[in-house]
Amino acid sequence: MAQALPFETQTLYSELLERLRIAEVRRSFASLSGGFVKRIKSGTPYWYFRTSEGIGGQREFYIGPDDTLTRVRVANVIKQRETAEDGEEGLARLAAMLRSGGATMADPLSARIIRGLGAAGVFRLGGVLIGTHAYAAIGNAMGVRWSSGLRTQDVAFAATRRMGIGLLQTPELEANVPRALDTLEMGFLPCIHIHSDRKPTSYVAPANDEWKVDFLTDPRGRDRTSPVPIPRLNIYAQPLEFMGYLLERTFDALILNGAPVLVRVPEPARFGLHKLLVASNRDPSQQVKAAKDRQQAYELLTFLEKERPGDIELAAESLRERGRKWVQRAVREAGKFPEPVPGLLDKLTLSG
Repeated sequence: MAQALPFETQTLYSELLERLRIAEVRRSFASLSGGFVKRIKSGTPYWYFRTSEGIGGQREFYIGPDDTLTRVRVANVIKQRETAEDGEEGLARLAAMLRSGGATMADPLSARIIRGLGAAGVFRLGGVLIGTHAYAAIGNAMGVRWSSGLRTQDVAFAATRRMGIGLLQTPELEANVPRALDTLEMGFLPCIHIHSDRKPTSYVAPANDEWKVDFLTDPRGRDRTSPVPIPRLNIYAQPLEFMGYLLERTFDALILNGAPVLVRVPEPARFGLHKLLVASNRDPSQQVKAAKDRQQAYELLTFLEKERPGDIELAAESLRERGRKWVQRAVREAGKFPEPVPGLLDKLTLSG
């Protein structure tokens, strides 16, 4: 089962995460004239950065809610705005210390892909890392190391059709994902399917052992299978059932290997329950992947039930709101766990 990381490693992780958050804000606004302002919306205060630069006239970019963390971040950015950014060497050194402390490292090629798309602005513009790499990042964020295997040659990203207010909005209006993949020089080519009307939602690198990058989104409307344009990322994404539930709650995390990368990943409890839903939707030819889905769900939900059961309660409540069929799918897959997760079925069904 999952093993807790040493307290010192968890402390280092928190320090590195906050340094990267500050660096992201500073990178986004250091070159613009303007300042931070506080706005009240629906009775709740939020912080924004206001600038008059650019062809659009005066604009404001969302920073975060008026809480202690955001105020400290704004104060640090103001104080350090004229100084150099954190050196990559210093950040890489902290990441190396995390490796020594037992944190999970991404493989070099996955880290290269995620770092390249992160630098292009994918996460700042609402992209979310999903799949096995998100699972590893969630473990580091919660201070645990998973026992299940994390090897994969697929890197998966997802994005909602519109960027929500809860995300940092930067002066970037869009990210060119295909161009970012080209700059990696891994030979990525668009994967065209007959049903996709020549709108690729995946890219494959034949010269690099068939590494694959997928882009997904939530299905809406009558056509729930055709590729969906995500203009701010210059991509098409494949609608996938249950994806809206997964993307509804996300948080900041780190991908570690060399220079660390600040990413967005799904909320842990939703990630675990979503894995059950996905496993229930696999066809017979994908039962190996279904077993992997269940294993990740089992390990994650077992940890959360022990350490943070309220997280599962909230995620289960949102799942129940989607209807009885969703609950039935999750319950059926949870019944295939090697051992029951105490309290899980009660939370899913409101029994007990």
